[in-house]
Amino acid sequence: MYQHSTNFQGDARPFRDVPSQLQDLTQDYVTSFNTGNYDHAARLFASDGALMIPHDEGAYGQKQIEVLLRRMGEQGYGDLRMETTRVDHSGDMAMEIGRFSLAVHNADGTLAPEHGKYVKVWRRLGAWLIMVDCWSRSNPRNERTGGAEPAIQKVI
Repeated sequence: MYQHSTNFQGDARPFRDVPSQLQDLTQDYVTSFNTGNYDHAARLFASDGALMIPHDEGAYGQKQIEVLLRRMGEQGYGDLRMETTRVDHSGDMAMEIGRFSLAVHNADGTLAPEHGKYVKVWRRLGAWLIMVDCWSRSNPRNERTGGAEPAIQKVI
C-alpha cells in the first residue's frame, strides 16, 4: 500500500528564478577561476562564446577562453570576486550586469588590486551558457606600472 512520505528533503522550489540561477552560475565561474579550474570556467561559455577583458584582443570559443583564463592565473591574477547588480531576461536570453574585483600578485610579492564592472550575455541552450562576458576596469591607473596600462602577455 502506498504511503505518502512526510520526510521529503527536496527543494520546495524546484524551478528557481532566472536571476538566482545566473548568480549561482557566476559564482561557479568565480570559484573555478580562483581554484585554477580554467577548463570548467570555460565550459560555462557557449561553444562560440567570447571573453573580453581590458587590454587584450579577447578570446573566442571555449578553448581560447580557457587559454586566456589560464594565462591570467599564471600572471598572478587571482581572488576574483563578482557581484551581480542587475539581471534582465526574456525567454532564452538574459543580460547580467555587475561589479568585479581581483588582485594581481606581483613577482615581488606585492598585491595590486583591480576593480571594475562587467556585463554578461547569457543564452539558455538547454542550460544557461555565457555568450559574451565583457569586463571594464574602473581604476584607470595601474599601481604595478606607475600608471601605464599593461596588456595580459600572450604566450605563444
